[in-house]
Amino acid sequence: MGHSPIKRNLISIDASVPATQEIKALTVVSPNIFVDIAVEILLIDDEVELLMLLKNELEARGHRVLTAYRGEEGIALARQEPDLILLDIMMPDMNGFEVCRAIRDQILCPILFLSAKQAESDKIHALTLGGDDFISKPFGLRELLARIEANLRREQRSQENHHQKKRTRLYFADLSLDLLEHRVRIGDTEIPLSRREYEIVELLALRAGQVFSREHIYERVWGCDAEGDAYTVVEHIRKIRKKFAQVSSEKEYISTVWGIGYRWERL
Repeated sequence: MGHSPIKRNLISIDASVPATQEIKALTVVSPNIFVDIAVEILLIDDEVELLMLLKNELEARGHRVLTAYRGEEGIALARQEPDLILLDIMMPDMNGFEVCRAIRDQILCPILFLSAKQAESDKIHALTLGGDDFISKPFGLRELLARIEANLRREQRSQENHHQKKRTRLYFADLSLDLLEHRVRIGDTEIPLSRREYEIVELLALRAGQVFSREHIYERVWGCDAEGDAYTVVEHIRKIRKKFAQVSSEKEYISTVWGIGYRWERL
């Protein structure tokens, strides 16, 4: 594909935006799209400008982004075990199909193909190799971001189910979490958590190091149809912290990631 400037056929852009403002407009965070969790995403594409645009957009949403312009470089970075990979097909030296074939057996995270290829056979081949989604160029930026979030949520649910089946107790320094008894202890002291408070703690602790938005926590704990809003989560987090601090104020198990949400710390 070569390192040519971004063209209108790569990403769908509002025709009312002047060409000189296209890149600037695309790097602005869309207010109607929320990040559920902040993760590490690997972008593999030889289009430099497109890669940088997507990198800026994802980083603005709190994600950590790795970039590779060639297949071999992408394979090397994939060894860092990112949470999701965006992979172009048409690249010099090594195409996206070959990259996927090389990493799929070692990498379990979702792989989303990006390509100007429209043939059904190419889409089937990508999915057969182990791709989890196929996004055709030109694509809308909002659609791409929505697909990324959907795949991350699906992967999160899968990992949580796996952990819940394989593990019955989690440890973080002096704090222990009993997944069967639904109890939390710091040292020998049991923390008297309400049901909602415990569910928040379990949700965060099972994905220690990941950032959850208030909206996502509310949806997972209270459900999509619950009456209330995400600020209920803020009050519950405050109560959880207070109860933890009454036993031990030395460690902060739940940290605030300003502008995004909360993260359970790996201690």
